[in-house]
Amino acid sequence: MNAIIIFTLLLCLMLTGMPISISLGLTVLSFLFMFTEVPLEAVALKLFTGIEKFEIMAIPFFILAGNFLTHGGVARRMIRFATSMVGHWYGGLGLAGVLACALFAAVSGSSPATVVAIGSILMPAMVKAGFPKRFGAGVITTSGALGILIPPSIVMVMYSVATNTSVGALFMAGVIPGIGLAMTLGGVTWYRARSNNYPRMAKSSGAERFKAFRESAWGLLLIVIVMGGIYSGIFTPTEAAAMSAVYAFIVAVFVYKDLSLSDVPRVLLNSANMSAMLLYIITNAVLFSFIMTNENIPQTLADWMLGHGLGLIAFLLAVNVILLLAGNFMEPSSIVLIFAPILFPVAIKLGIDPVHFGILMVVNMEVGMCHPPVGLNLYVASGITKMGITELTIAVWPWLLSMLAFLILITYVPIISTWLPTRLGMM
Repeated sequence: MNAIIIFTLLLCLMLTGMPISISLGLTVLSFLFMFTEVPLEAVALKLFTGIEKFEIMAIPFFILAGNFLTHGGVARRMIRFATSMVGHWYGGLGLAGVLACALFAAVSGSSPATVVAIGSILMPAMVKAGFPKRFGAGVITTSGALGILIPPSIVMVMYSVATNTSVGALFMAGVIPGIGLAMTLGGVTWYRARSNNYPRMAKSSGAERFKAFRESAWGLLLIVIVMGGIYSGIFTPTEAAAMSAVYAFIVAVFVYKDLSLSDVPRVLLNSANMSAMLLYIITNAVLFSFIMTNENIPQTLADWMLGHGLGLIAFLLAVNVILLLAGNFMEPSSIVLIFAPILFPVAIKLGIDPVHFGILMVVNMEVGMCHPPVGLNLYVASGITKMGITELTIAVWPWLLSMLAFLILITYVPIISTWLPTRLGMM
């Protein structure tokens, strides 16, 4: 009964158009005052201890690193490198977009940042080269979603905070699925380009490729610093985030010199605004999780599912349906912080690996970012391409269907997610 009350309150507040974070906070406060006798002192203590986690510090640092790289010309150099490698294939610029998004995702940790950084440069070039606008929009919108799967990933950090799963293991677990999804999206891009005989570029020489690699090497080195540092044990994921922010600042200002010192305060302010928004969501989600646990809702749900014989396959299918439906009206951070505390205990009781479950949730978030009505990547891409949401939705369908097929594969073949962290001794 309490679960019905909580979710009814939350749904009613969200239907008014209220932001998710405020809806969560008001739901918790309303339920506390009207339906429980939990002392407010306990709530304040839980609020403080819930966000007093070292891992949370990684979020503002990764956001700052991504902003420095977005404004610092790294994206342009990555596109040039990607184009030199695959531009001569069918749909060369489209394939370069997929590769550039994968590379930029590995240094930014954010899908919207990837769409903006790569799309704003590549879209005009694709249209000028003779590609249909819908083709370019489909490539950039869906490939940009790689930003939350290929590590480092801000959404993975949030899942770690919500479930106490190792951030390092999650980062390593995202490598193979990230590469797999990039290859899937690239395959769809190549097939459509070949079927429609879209333009190809002249093949780059070895010297041109080396020059493009050398120019982008400073940005690509960040991948080695973050992932190599975590794997080798030199620093934790949070320390890796701090290192990436410092490194991105040095590269953008002193190496590439695309960003002047006078621009730094603006980048810092943008990063602070985005960090504050995410931390506010986390704060309210911690309270929401506290209420759910206090009312034994996750445990009751787990017992009900197991009591009715809901097995592993049916549960995972139900999780995908729930998360895809949630993706219709919520953004990834909110989905993870609301649903992870509810679904995670059930997953553990059914013997599902926490890391595999995290990757499954992240892939669901990727799909959600690319489908209407509130797919975040759709809105960002709409601003870049000047296309309406309806037209953009039609444009992304071929890639979106391939992402759904990939989601099924990730859901029922856990070794794709768990093999690398297991081999590295992180699980």
